[in-house]
Amino acid sequence: MRCLAIVAVAVLASAAGGCAGDGGATESAPDLGTIGIAMPTKDSARWIADGDNMVKQFRALGYRTDMQYADNDVQKQISQLNSMISAGDRALVIGSVDGSALKGPLQAAHDKNIPVIAYDRLIRDSANVDYYASFDNFKVGVLQATAIVAKAGLKKGGRTCRAELFAGSADDNNARFFFDGAMSVLKPYLTGGTLVVPSGQTKFAQVTTKQWDGKVAAARMARLLAGADRSVTLDTVLSPYDGISRGIIETLRQHGYGSGGKRLPVVTGQDAELDSVKLINKGVQAETIYKDTRELAKVAVQMTDRELSGETPEINDSKTYDNGVKVVPAFLLQPVSVDRSNLERVLIDGGYYKQSDLG
Repeated sequence: MRCLAIVAVAVLASAAGGCAGDGGATESAPDLGTIGIAMPTKDSARWIADGDNMVKQFRALGYRTDMQYADNDVQKQISQLNSMISAGDRALVIGSVDGSALKGPLQAAHDKNIPVIAYDRLIRDSANVDYYASFDNFKVGVLQATAIVAKAGLKKGGRTCRAELFAGSADDNNARFFFDGAMSVLKPYLTGGTLVVPSGQTKFAQVTTKQWDGKVAAARMARLLAGADRSVTLDTVLSPYDGISRGIIETLRQHGYGSGGKRLPVVTGQDAELDSVKLINKGVQAETIYKDTRELAKVAVQMTDRELSGETPEINDSKTYDNGVKVVPAFLLQPVSVDRSNLERVLIDGGYYKQSDLG
């Protein structure tokens, strides 16, 4: 059996276009054909790591890889997928730009008996998605909000905490899971008045961030601060992703937070990007969610290899991820909340970063 063993860990508790990482099988392994790997962007370091990890693991099993990054351009990704299908790639692993826009190439893949693995982002509105490899996305939001509750002292009561809320890109199915998970924790505090959102923007549609762009988030934060009562200071900001978090923090600093006795709010994040990990180590960003892309790559490679070998891929969720046409069988890994107190134990001791990376 060629499949990789899944390391279903709780992880210590938890893009310019063109061809990148195209490679042949290793010399000691048979050539089992080519796997198409379609990633959304190189703008985030985590997507580069995801792609590189899958290339290494597929090649170790004897597969060739055709990896493409789509520059967050859905039409470019559609073109890339069509090329992979035309070239005869045996399977497709897709981190989608827009999870609702891939019906055409997915149908073409189905017609040629090419299995499709949705990677991290659920592909919607198509029956032609075989499996989904991701993390427990609802729990990501729960962990972010739990950090806010703890670090802003919401359980203590006695004062009103002020927060602004940010969500990810509306075309990414994960963004709603993250937001809904966070709101499941924060809603009682909002209802009880312990937590107040000065802008009044608490609905998902009001707080999304196009393409997860930190500049878009920074501009929105600037608008929120400009429209707020200058005597009101923010205590916390729900941010779903580190790139957004850094944009928010930059704007907050431009408005005097972090100096002159005006403390920076508690700002959450996700993906444990090195620039944000450095900020956490300095006490600037409060928290991030660590999702070990090495383990996620193992899951996606295992699913693909077993499917191509005529075996049944291992899953641990057959109910949660309804894509509008079918419930996609999934394997979910567990995320971990990282702050200054456990940063070294989780990220350094776990081998994700080196101590020297922190500067």
